[in-house]
Amino acid sequence: MSKSRAVSAKGVQEFKPYITKAIPVGCRVVCADNTGAKILEVVMVKKSKTRVSRLPAASVGDFVNVVVKKGPAELRKQVHGAVIIRQKYAIRRLSGVRVSFEDNAAVLVTPEGEIKGTDIKGPVAVEASEKWPRIASLTSMVA
Repeated sequence: MSKSRAVSAKGVQEFKPYITKAIPVGCRVVCADNTGAKILEVVMVKKSKTRVSRLPAASVGDFVNVVVKKGPAELRKQVHGAVIIRQKYAIRRLSGVRVSFEDNAAVLVTPEGEIKGTDIKGPVAVEASEKWPRIASLTSMVA
């Protein structure tokens, strides 16, 4: 039985073990690329289903819509796409190891799935780099 996976700019559609969703709507995250944006605020989580009255939340590797809160004027006051690459809350891997990062971070992405920046600062979680090959090719550290 072969494992098939469709690879495109939009990300890999494959089995993903459950990762606790620790970044709710309204959360401010660090922008880890070199587009000039510093702080991003999550305004919507794509493909999110929740219970009534519960805020939609994202985890590592999820696509979210964000607004730039601190950064250049041409990026502010408009909605951008982003991918979460780090979260503070521990991620449990299938091997039993738990990994947590020192901040919540995301990178800005175009609607087609291309990364807006040309460099990523800091480590990227393995879960995000497996799902988004374009992010994996730009990063220097995968943790």
